Amino acid sequence: MNIVGIAGTALVAAILAVTLKRYNQEYAVIISIIAGVVILVEILLNLTPAIQQISTLLSGTGLSSEYAMILFKSLGICFLAQFSADSCRDAGESALASKVELAGKISILVLSLPLFENIAQTAIGLING
Repeated sequence: MNIVGIAGTALVAAILAVTLKRYNQEYAVIISIIAGVVILVEILLNLTPAIQQISTLLSGTGLSSEYAMILFKSLGICFLAQFSADSCRDAGESALASKVELAGKISILVLSLPLFENIAQTAIGLING
């Protein structure tokens, strides 16, 4: 991961945003969001090998691929919800940011219901003998 490039992008965007905030706050928010998208894309591009490695490890365990999909979708929801909430906070909308975080948490809960169902069925099977 090119942490130097990411840090440089963040610093330049922060300086531009602070400078523009004095004159036009809307442009400062747009610069922050664009920089966030650029950084997120860089992170996701570097995350691909890790995802492939996790997939390889999970396929070697014999577990259902459904579990891996739940894991990857949950990670995607976390990243997207956090990025959206941070962008809302940068725009001064902290109440909206809280709603986005809540929506992300509920989405992960709904996504993981099949996993909870399998765990409950396994526990019931062990209890009943």
